[in-house]
Amino acid sequence: MRKKVHLDVDTGNDDAILLAMMLAAEDVDVVGVSTVCGNSTLTNTTQNTLSILELFDRTDVPVAKGAERPFVREHHDAEWVHGENGIRGDLPDPSTSPVDQTAMEFICKQVETYGHRLTIAAVGPLTNIALAIANRPTLPDDIDELYLMGGAAHTHGNITPVAEFNFWGDPEAASRVMQDGFPRMVGLDVTNQATVLPEFIDKLEDASPPLDTVADWFDYPDELMNTEYGTNVPAIHDGVVGADIIGNILDYESYYMEVDTTEGPSRGAVICDVLETMDTEVNVVSEDRNRFSPTGDVAESIDIDHFREIMSQTILKYS
Repeated sequence: MRKKVHLDVDTGNDDAILLAMMLAAEDVDVVGVSTVCGNSTLTNTTQNTLSILELFDRTDVPVAKGAERPFVREHHDAEWVHGENGIRGDLPDPSTSPVDQTAMEFICKQVETYGHRLTIAAVGPLTNIALAIANRPTLPDDIDELYLMGGAAHTHGNITPVAEFNFWGDPEAASRVMQDGFPRMVGLDVTNQATVLPEFIDKLEDASPPLDTVADWFDYPDELMNTEYGTNVPAIHDGVVGADIIGNILDYESYYMEVDTTEGPSRGAVICDVLETMDTEVNVVSEDRNRFSPTGDVAESIDIDHFREIMSQTILKYS
């Protein structure tokens, strides 16, 4: 049976690659997409999403507009990474429009429709998911899996020394989802390793449409590549979530975690209780070393070869 998957995206380049992978996967049925501000404004991320569905002739997939700003702070985009309006490449104008429901309403309706057959994969700031859980507290128990691309449990951040961009973008939302959602957190611990080979990008660049447009989604600034990865090829963060849904490329460990929502330099950081020192009663270090119950699963290792294989097999179907 094909997996029913709902994607919550802030469509920039790696979101676009995720969409391409999931739409092409034989065992996946993308039943809907919701958009959120993040890599660019909500207007742009929604337009980008509709244009990608147009590009791949999948305008049957419904799209719902979500939150246009984080819960507390103003929105900060990442167009310096993803390009003007949040994405690169020559995209068609969309012929479709978003559904009348808000993302929160649409996500809750998806849960009602598909129940335990549904996997939700959120790869942007978590505002829509937090609103959906607030509206339907049983949501995490009503679905199969809740995936997040975000956070950094055991490594440094990519927007501050300790915070990953999606969690930093709306830490209050990330905190709520971490408290109540028991997610699979696919963070920088594994996604930083998920680079693609230059020859794969070369193959896309030499291909006919729509793959020539897909090739542009792998074109990240050289400065970013050299600083973050020490290479001239990008890590496709959001694609890791798709590859794991398709082919189980990740290994996980369960931890008690919190997200820092203070105004200090660690805002948006994931506090992961690796040493199991948190007391279950008073939330401080305890002499008894009783552990808080785990709040989610952290992706700790990745099969890079399998990741690249899945990416190649799905995306090259458009040739």
